[in-house]
Amino acid sequence: MVSRRKSMVAVQPVQFMPAVSSKGEERSAFCVALPGTGDVVKIESEDCSDFADLVAKSTISWVDYWAYDMAKDGREAVLALGFSEKIVNLLFDGRTQGYEDLDTELGLVLPAVNVEGLEVVVSPLLILIRRNVVVTVHGRAVTRLLKLRRYAETFMRKIPKHIPSTDKQTLVLVRIVDENNGRNFDHLREIEEQGDALSKHLMDPKTPRRTLGPKIYKMKHALITYLSTLWVSLDVLNTLRLGDAEQITDDPQLLARVGVLSDDVNRQIQLSEHMSEVLASGLEVLQSIYNNQLQVLNNRMALVMTYLTVLGTAVLVPNTLATIFSNPAFNMQPKDIGWYTVLLVVSTLASSYAAYWWTKKQGAMPKNSD
Repeated sequence: MVSRRKSMVAVQPVQFMPAVSSKGEERSAFCVALPGTGDVVKIESEDCSDFADLVAKSTISWVDYWAYDMAKDGREAVLALGFSEKIVNLLFDGRTQGYEDLDTELGLVLPAVNVEGLEVVVSPLLILIRRNVVVTVHGRAVTRLLKLRRYAETFMRKIPKHIPSTDKQTLVLVRIVDENNGRNFDHLREIEEQGDALSKHLMDPKTPRRTLGPKIYKMKHALITYLSTLWVSLDVLNTLRLGDAEQITDDPQLLARVGVLSDDVNRQIQLSEHMSEVLASGLEVLQSIYNNQLQVLNNRMALVMTYLTVLGTAVLVPNTLATIFSNPAFNMQPKDIGWYTVLLVVSTLASSYAAYWWTKKQGAMPKNSD
């Protein structure tokens, strides 16, 4: 949605200051500002206190701090930029969600998602707003705003100069939240790819259950964690789009942009819930496969036991006859070997057939092992 004051934009030359360290690495602290002169200024440093004068003279500025230690470095950076101890204590408590409105200051905590295999890691992204400045603070694991740093001066010079400061702050906030949501949404594709790989294992009936169980649990846990972060983001956006906070605009057009972000999150929630349903269906299929495998195994065991019964009977009858005729009372002689052999063979065949016929008649003989 286009701002109602876009016609007032004046393109000004951009003033560049050193943006990277001597080693070519991104520095921890970054600031892009639009001073009263209209020239966009972009600075990178290791200390947020270096930006204090520039922020004080600017009509709007964005400061991004990439903290090694959120509890220590992050707090010091925010305090150096003029925020109160009260809002700092409310936000820097390790949580990954939050909304604190102190009228002159506004603090948000949004979840930043990273996916490592089937592990979903949620880190806090802190956004603090007061008159003419928006500050973002996050840990080193959150790199999503580095891209926004590179285009910050282009974005900043497109902000109309003569609109209220709350409108400018809202424009910057919307851009930051949109960037964070976009990167969170990208990670859903990674979870989908992991789910596709898991589906291949589910299709193979020979896949060991001991390997599938943990993978299915991790996939389900990843989806639950991801859905939780989306609901948190949606809750914050729904609060913002009402425009009740003093540091947020009451311009309906700008608030509509926040509504668009909220709609995007809703769509992602629907996709995630659909994936959860697909996973549940996969679990049912897996259970059916295992039940079929167990039934086939039972049938094969029953068939083996039946034939063993027949063979046992075939051996038992001639063995019994041999035991009987070995008694001295029968006085068996070598000349009796002919009829004795015929008797053993006939008794073996007859007993085998009788055992097979009786087993089949009783319905104990499986027709097919599968």
